[in-house]
Amino acid sequence: MDQGSGNSEKVSPRGAPTPLQCASLAYENPDFLNGPDGRLIRIVAEYLEPLARFRREQIQDTVVFFGSARFRGREEANHELELLDNTGSTQPAPSHEQPASVPQIVQGTATELQRKRAVAAVEMARYYEDARRLAGMLTTWAKRIPSRRHRFVVTSGGGPGIMEAANRGAWEAGGKTIGLNIRLPFEQSPNPYITPSLNFEFHYFFMRKLWFAYMSKALVVFPGGFGTLDEMFEILTLAQTQKLAKKITVVIYGSEYWKRVFNLDALVDTGAISPKDIELFQYADTPEQAFDMLKQGLTQNYLLAEAQEGRLAESLEGKGSQELMAGWTVEDFLGPEMAKTSK
Repeated sequence: MDQGSGNSEKVSPRGAPTPLQCASLAYENPDFLNGPDGRLIRIVAEYLEPLARFRREQIQDTVVFFGSARFRGREEANHELELLDNTGSTQPAPSHEQPASVPQIVQGTATELQRKRAVAAVEMARYYEDARRLAGMLTTWAKRIPSRRHRFVVTSGGGPGIMEAANRGAWEAGGKTIGLNIRLPFEQSPNPYITPSLNFEFHYFFMRKLWFAYMSKALVVFPGGFGTLDEMFEILTLAQTQKLAKKITVVIYGSEYWKRVFNLDALVDTGAISPKDIELFQYADTPEQAFDMLKQGLTQNYLLAEAQEGRLAESLEGKGSQELMAGWTVEDFLGPEMAKTSK
């Protein structure tokens, strides 16, 4: 090589570059989607994907059932209940936390906690069956409402206990039913009575709560724990502050249980809430009583109002109310657009 020449070529010590593969598309990059930078996309997905499914399944509005997930009902033949380790978990709790059996009580080997839970287990079995019956009654009624979309669809958190009972009652009545599950650190699974195409699982609690509130026209609150209290008071707060662009019927089921859990009269007496805030909900103690409250609220707030606005289906035009169904009137039919929350 002529070292005196300035035209000599310089050879890179790195050699030739390795041919590149095509880069992955942004929406196919799991590191991005599952990392902190993809959080906004994940949040929006938990809004848009359920919305697309609700539209595809023609779900217009819902009635939400809240209640304990820590108990599950077995077949009526033995009436046994098993306490679950965590809310939504499929694993049973330790033996010392399980309700006492009859032999344990007779032999005096049951702890005080086990004896209390044995008594509570009987009550929870009743609430399970009441939720199941109420959901069935509501679904049977809602199926008779002539509409292109499904009205007042029974919705739960998708887990065991009262949630399973609600989905089960709607399933047994032949209706669609929704489960809004949440992904938790411990083992869990949706109950088998949810309509498969309406089985959801959320990562973000607040997106799950949005869907509880967004389409619901009524709420039924069965006995439960922290999760039930959180969900119930959030809906009541939205109603109290008029952040819901709709009227919502709230039925608190099991007055004896709930009046032991909280004393709302004390909040009124101290001025923490207004006396009229107590009117945001009603107590019920039987499925029939709760169903009458739901039917009256849904009919007055939606079906009757929509009929008065002239939204009756063309197929009903010219027909008298007596021709529709015995005991029913035109005002009992047809429904609103999808519920919206205030901006």
